[in-house]
Amino acid sequence: MKTSLRHLLPSSRQAQHGAAAVEFALVAMILFSLLLGIMEFGRLMFTWNSAVEATRRGARLAVVCDMNVAKIRTSMQKFVPMISTNDITVNYAPSGCTGAANCQSVTVSISSNAPAFRYALPFINQSWRIPAFSTTLTRESLTTGIGTDANPDC
Repeated sequence: MKTSLRHLLPSSRQAQHGAAAVEFALVAMILFSLLLGIMEFGRLMFTWNSAVEATRRGARLAVVCDMNVAKIRTSMQKFVPMISTNDITVNYAPSGCTGAANCQSVTVSISSNAPAFRYALPFINQSWRIPAFSTTLTRESLTTGIGTDANPDC
């Protein structure tokens, strides 16, 4: 009696069954990790850009509108909610000036003591400090005679 070993051994096609799923699982782990890392880096850059735009807006409001420091801080906090109003400083130069008539410049800044940016991914326990940002506008940008009714931002 002759036994054929051909039916006992799996064909080469059957031996490869499921190999594509295993290869996809290995590549997908790397691909999705890279994709999530890129997205989180994008969120970090968006937060930093929002902090820069908040200082620009705060400086512009300080020179154009007749606003007190508390209103400027509140307006800036709308751009970057994670920053508290205590982390925002508004300085007029020379110190002690009272308005556009005798101020030379205004500097609005966000301190580097602001809360750290946390990644949204649960397995990454890394955080980044937002660097200190500041914007200074000189007297050329200071305008007189613009009231709160003339400018919608005020």
